Amino acid sequence: MQPFVLPDFYMPYPARLNPHVQQAHRHTMAWARQMGMLDSPARPGGEIVWDEAELTAHDYPAMCAYTHPDCDGDELDLITDWYVWVFFFDDHFLAAFKRTGDRTGARAHLDRLALFMPFHGEPTPPAVNPVERGLADLWQRTVPAMSEHWLRRFVRNTRDLLDESMWELANISQGRVSNPIEYLEMRRKVGGAPWSANLVEHAVGAEVPVRLAATRTLQILSDSFSDGVHLRNDIFSYQREVEKEGELANCILVTEKFLGLPVQRAAEVTNDLLTSRLRQFELTAVHDLPRIFDHLGIDDTERATTLRYVKGLIDWQSGGHAWHMKSSRYMNTAPPGTRSLGGPTGLGTSAARLSTSASRANPALHRKDALDLSSLLGKPVEPHEQPSTYMPFAYRLSPHREASRKWLRRWTREAGMVDSDGRYGVWDERRFEDADLSLCAAVICPDAPVEEVNLASAWLTWGTFGDDYFPTVFGHDRDLGAAIRQVERLSAFMPLHLGQHTPAPKNPLESGLDRAWSHSVAVMTTHTRAILRGYVEDMLDSWLWELDVFLHRRIPDPVDYVEMRRRTFGGDLTTGLSYLSLAADGPPIPDGIYESRPLQALINTSTDAVTLTNDIHSYRKEVEFEGELLNGVIVVRQFLGCDLGEGMRVVGALRDARIRQFEHVRATELPVLYEDRRLDPAVCRQLDRYAQRLQDYISGVIHWHESVERYRAPVNHRLPTPSWLTPVGRIGPAHHLATPRA
Repeated sequence: MQPFVLPDFYMPYPARLNPHVQQAHRHTMAWARQMGMLDSPARPGGEIVWDEAELTAHDYPAMCAYTHPDCDGDELDLITDWYVWVFFFDDHFLAAFKRTGDRTGARAHLDRLALFMPFHGEPTPPAVNPVERGLADLWQRTVPAMSEHWLRRFVRNTRDLLDESMWELANISQGRVSNPIEYLEMRRKVGGAPWSANLVEHAVGAEVPVRLAATRTLQILSDSFSDGVHLRNDIFSYQREVEKEGELANCILVTEKFLGLPVQRAAEVTNDLLTSRLRQFELTAVHDLPRIFDHLGIDDTERATTLRYVKGLIDWQSGGHAWHMKSSRYMNTAPPGTRSLGGPTGLGTSAARLSTSASRANPALHRKDALDLSSLLGKPVEPHEQPSTYMPFAYRLSPHREASRKWLRRWTREAGMVDSDGRYGVWDERRFEDADLSLCAAVICPDAPVEEVNLASAWLTWGTFGDDYFPTVFGHDRDLGAAIRQVERLSAFMPLHLGQHTPAPKNPLESGLDRAWSHSVAVMTTHTRAILRGYVEDMLDSWLWELDVFLHRRIPDPVDYVEMRRRTFGGDLTTGLSYLSLAADGPPIPDGIYESRPLQALINTSTDAVTLTNDIHSYRKEVEFEGELLNGVIVVRQFLGCDLGEGMRVVGALRDARIRQFEHVRATELPVLYEDRRLDPAVCRQLDRYAQRLQDYISGVIHWHESVERYRAPVNHRLPTPSWLTPVGRIGPAHHLATPRA
């Protein structure tokens, strides 16, 4: 009995079948047997992973023929072999390590696989199992056609796909179901869709140009494509994974547990998120890609190459859906006595059959009770209670608090950010004092010397001022072009070389950045300055995104909102600046440690904890007094169709889940990282210090929100009514304005 009725899917693109599918059937069965994948036990004396009947039933050649409809026969054979290998790896890992809980054996297995992906033809060890034999063969057949840049991306995504199986194994061993944000982040790695996107480049002969590959626009296309692939798979594979295999990495299960929903409703919410991510892909492809082409001066050949890649991703999405509807690996039939989706049937028609329900897909976008912004923004917020905070950490206060407060008052006035004559209308004396950003610095840097507390105060003040400046100055005139030009000018105030000429500041935003930068970089290397400038430029780009969404009155996709919120709040800048200062004061930290999953999890969970806290505390200030809509509570209310109280509860629960995940990562995953990477004890102590700084960031910023006047209603009654609360027609579809940076 199926656990739920399949929801209506949004799939506007018809699936097509590659004419070489029968050749792929014959080839891949012979290849799998040659590699030893058939009738082979996962462990000596253990269960057989696959036999010929099971491989035939899964029908991976059909999957690849649907997802790569235009490549020739030899290319389809290669692509199909890759997918046979990756699915065999998954089932072999399940039988050999997940079910047995053998973490040591799993780690050794994964470490050896990395040896079979050499960059420059280095010798590889003899293969000792079907997974190694398959990878060695595929690598030799794939490498010649691609550049080293593509190979590095492909290796990174392949290693993510392999290595993050350890995350799934750890969760199964602990009986731990992840929170929704953690799940989506990790699913991209362990689910393999970024790896699939790389193979699309190979299959269609369209390697993404190097200068485009690292841009946010291409990253959004890859991420939204990946989320679409994985969320669809979660819906179809729920019965197999959760009920039969005991897997915990499935979005329907995560949604069930987190929101307390019955499985049918959880499946529908998962499908709503799938639809939202597909629409994000479309929005980015249609509106952002041409803009990034123009900005970078991409020539016609490179444009055609990139568009061929985008079309390949679309083909994969529709073809993957068609295959899920027919593969015996998944739940894809309506249980007796339930409704069916109806429509045409037969090879290649599943996408057309399902697209008839597109108008009903994603009720967050189509239902009658969607948020009415005209009756929400600028209107009194209904009485509500803020959710209580799970806070296991006590905040600590720097002994330099008062000295830093005096220093910041002088510094801010010298930069011209306190504007008593109202010329810019951003901050007066009262608004500056109400923010009390020296307190914020004092609680996130409790152990730092006074110079570091002052520097943190300066960056926090400049970032908060800038976040207020953009909607006040550029939102007032609805002048997006002026905001873009301002961002381009601000980069000139962050020179990489000491003594390099900078322009004279024309406004407090430029003056503040000029001063904060010069105070920060005197003892930095050129490389470190470039990293810091990247953090600042990412935040500036996010303010453009925020202004663009704001001007178009568009509530963002939930996933895009969470990921961009880290930048708009300055979380990436704050945590990155802290790491740079720590790395400069101690033993060298090995390459790749900062980018490792445990470190990135600590950074993202700490940042999400404080941004979601900000959304809760600032809701009334932003909605009633400023007419803002970029708030997590609004995003949740729109997506789930819930009232204010429930929206607050869900955002509070997300915040608390991220704090608990921070505890979990620090207590269990960080020690494993130390062991797996065989880190020097001095480096481990340095990383422990960084984890403590991130913990102080969580407890300190939450304490700051609970203490300052900035978010209290009586204070905000003094704010003038913004001009953008007057009625305005829709300008057009909102999109990402981020300049092309990595």
